[in-house]
Amino acid sequence: MTDSKIETMLAAKLIGDSPKMQQLRSIVSFAGRCNSSIMITGPSGAGKEVVAEAIHAISDRKNASNIAVNCGAMPEQLIESELFGHEKGSFTGAVSRHVGLFEQASGGTIFLDEIGDMPIDMQVKLLRVLETRIVNRVGGNRDIAVDIRVITATHKNLSDSIRSKAFREDLYYRLCVVPIEVPALNERLEDIPALVDHFLKNQPDSCPLPVFTAEAFARMQRYDWPGNVRELRNAVERACVFFSGEQVLAEDVAKLIQSNIAPCLAERAIPQPHQSENAVQDSSAALHGEAPAPHDAPRETIVRDLNVHLQHEERRIIMAALDSSRGVVSQAARSINIKRTTLIDKMRKHNIQQTTDKSAVCSISA
Repeated sequence: MTDSKIETMLAAKLIGDSPKMQQLRSIVSFAGRCNSSIMITGPSGAGKEVVAEAIHAISDRKNASNIAVNCGAMPEQLIESELFGHEKGSFTGAVSRHVGLFEQASGGTIFLDEIGDMPIDMQVKLLRVLETRIVNRVGGNRDIAVDIRVITATHKNLSDSIRSKAFREDLYYRLCVVPIEVPALNERLEDIPALVDHFLKNQPDSCPLPVFTAEAFARMQRYDWPGNVRELRNAVERACVFFSGEQVLAEDVAKLIQSNIAPCLAERAIPQPHQSENAVQDSSAALHGEAPAPHDAPRETIVRDLNVHLQHEERRIIMAALDSSRGVVSQAARSINIKRTTLIDKMRKHNIQQTTDKSAVCSISA
C-alpha cells in the first residue's frame, strides 16, 4: 500500500486535523507497517478500537482475520476456552470441539481490549502463547502453532496495576513494544465539527439531518466531554432524532448531553398562554444555569419558537378533523378547507396514520 493510500485511509478512519490527531495518524502509520505488539492507551470512549482497526487495515495482514475480544466482558471461567479453544468432553458442557480465537485469528490480528482486566492466572498463559506462538486447547495435548499480530488496549494505568501485583510486569513488556496513546476529546476540541460531520454522514437516509450552527459548535467546544467521542456520537444521534431537519442552536446543546432530554424538549416546545415570551426565555436560561437573556431575543430564536408552535397547532387541527370524520380523509379535508392530497401529505409529515376507526386515529410518534 502506497504512502498516499495509507494517508487517505487513516484520514477517513481517524477523524480530525488537530495536532494531537496528526501525531496519532503518524504513529499509527508507522505501527501498521511493523509486526510488533502494540498497546493502545487512553480514556474510555476515546476510540481505541477504531485505532486498532486502522492499524490492521494498513498492515500486511489486512486481508486476514481481525478479531476483537473484550477481556473485561468475558466470564473468568470461560476466558481460556474462548481464547485458546477446548476439546470435546474437556469440561462439563463441552459437547464438541471449539476452535479458540487465537487459532481463528492466525494469519491476522487479534485485538485484546481492556487487557488490564484479564485475571492474573490467565496472564501467565497468555505470556506463554506470546513467547512460543503456540496454543494448547483446554483438554488437549497437541501444540498448535499460530501466526498472529497482537494489539491490546486499556484505559487503566498499568504501572499502578503492576505495583499492586494485579498485572504482570513481564507480560506488560511483551505487549507494549509500540505504545500508542489516544487523546481524550477535551484535548482536541477543535476536531468536534469534523467529528459531528462524520457522524451525520453515517446516519440513515430516512430522516432529514439536523444542522449545527457555529454557535452550537462553540458551545460544544466549551464542554469537557467526560465520555469522549462516544458521548459526542450519542449527542449527534439524539440531535438526529429530536432536531431532524432543524437547526441545532447553542441553547440546544445542553439538552443533547443531559441524561433525560424529554423535559427540556417539552419546556422548549410550546409557551404556556399565561406566560410572556420573555418569561419562557428567562426560565430556559435558568434551567441551564445562565443569566436571563436580554428581552430583545435574537430573531432566529423567536422564529424557531413560532414555527414549533405552528407545527403543533397544525397537527392538533388535523387530528381533530380526522376524529370528527371518523378517519375519512376526504371528509376531514373538506372540514378544514384543504385538498385531500394536501391533507395526506401533511399526515405523512406529522406521522399520522390513516384509519377509518375513530378510536384508532393516532400518530406514529406522539
